[in-house]
Amino acid sequence: MSPSHASIAAPFYPIIYVRGYAMTPQEIASTAATPYMGFNLGATKIRQSWTGRVVRHIFESPLIRLMKDYGYQDIYHEGQEIDGPLSARSIVIHRYYEQADQQLGTGETPSIEEAAWGLHRLVLRLRDQVCGKDAAARKAFRVYLVAHSMGGLICRAFLQNPSIGTPESKALVDKVFTYATPHNGIDMLGVNVPRFVGLWDLDNFNRTRMRRYLALPDTAQRVDDLGGAFDPRRFFCLVGTNHRDYEVALGLSRMLAGEMSDGLVRIDNATVARAPRAYVHRSHSGPFGIVNSEEGYQNLVRFLFGDLRLEGRCEVEHLPLPPSVRRAKQAGKEIRASYYFEVTAAPRGAVSYTLTERRRATHSAILRTFDELLRPERAGREEPRWPHLFSLFLDTRQITRGRTVVLGLDCVIATTGYEIDGRFFFEQHLPGEVLFRDTVALRLTPTADGWRIRYTLADNGWSEGRGRPVELDEQGPFIPLRSGKGLRAKLRLSLRPWQ
Repeated sequence: MSPSHASIAAPFYPIIYVRGYAMTPQEIASTAATPYMGFNLGATKIRQSWTGRVVRHIFESPLIRLMKDYGYQDIYHEGQEIDGPLSARSIVIHRYYEQADQQLGTGETPSIEEAAWGLHRLVLRLRDQVCGKDAAARKAFRVYLVAHSMGGLICRAFLQNPSIGTPESKALVDKVFTYATPHNGIDMLGVNVPRFVGLWDLDNFNRTRMRRYLALPDTAQRVDDLGGAFDPRRFFCLVGTNHRDYEVALGLSRMLAGEMSDGLVRIDNATVARAPRAYVHRSHSGPFGIVNSEEGYQNLVRFLFGDLRLEGRCEVEHLPLPPSVRRAKQAGKEIRASYYFEVTAAPRGAVSYTLTERRRATHSAILRTFDELLRPERAGREEPRWPHLFSLFLDTRQITRGRTVVLGLDCVIATTGYEIDGRFFFEQHLPGEVLFRDTVALRLTPTADGWRIRYTLADNGWSEGRGRPVELDEQGPFIPLRSGKGLRAKLRLSLRPWQ
């Protein structure tokens, strides 16, 4: 009996997991020999801070957690993939590496394009197995793509390249979530992987090659754009910032990728233009890897199943100068400065994870120049380049107390230092001096007219209180940020339904 239309209920659509790159023949064989290709890997320890303190924490894997928390199931029975009807809450592994296995396939490693064609066929086959010939179910059917590393490029090739797949199959993809995908290629020592390095298909991460399989213009300097083929608002990028715990190639990879990376993918290469993203202190893979992490899972399920989207940016009104630098400015000297914006966000009750974490200590803080913030015309811009601090997806079904969503936002604004008449000035102030630091306790409560937003600046007030209402101007709700040093800014908030 084919499943009924009632079995397909948003937001619980089937999930297809697309694993990442396997380099050597031995790694490919090991990959093909496993049923879940990494989506079942868990972890038993976490780093709670950049200091390296390790804490025991059992994370059972995304696969098991989705089964336990949301009633998903795999598609295996008696040693075979089920070829009959499937539940809408199915987890399917795109087993494209089986082709490269000497025993299960031809021994030929599939290209990105071939793997993307396989994804096209898998989406259509999954619709048939879930919906059968039920016209209403087929109309309601959608699928989620979840991918690690190169798997995200396979998803993009399927969605972006008009010569791969069909409009019919592409339209069935509702959302895409990528872990540590090199959306703008892989750079080592600041140099993109050369095109001629065909060994083990490393040229898949060369931007010239990527333009071809992503169907982007030859003139494109970056290849991290969806090219209008898919709504970037429904494409989430999870970015790792822990390079030192990536042990591949005896640590050579992390040395070549550098500090501002997950050990393989540079932070600024791991996102898609205009897509929501979060930053977590996790490495590309391994015991502290990004897929087998509580942070990864919490972002995944909120993006797929949540019902609220909260975004925040910082709009700066005034950046104070230390007295000595202010005197130099008054004397007519040229002052140049840049600023770090840090934010860490976690919901109430989260003791083992954060949803996003951008900090100087993990080389992931947002950097802006004074001109970008307050003199945009001197930076060649028409408008200020306000730092986008976070894109958070929330699920009101996860509220553990009452009906209010409670979040903690640790916010820091600091200077990198000052340059006076072309020379760095360190005589009377500390480089990296903090201009603002506070923890914002944010409370979101549903009302008949929408959502009521209240906040407490918790560094000087208890976060348990109701707080005060956010302020409003013609641009919408905001929280005023002030410091004794004279900084003035607005934490601009945008809250809207998600799904």
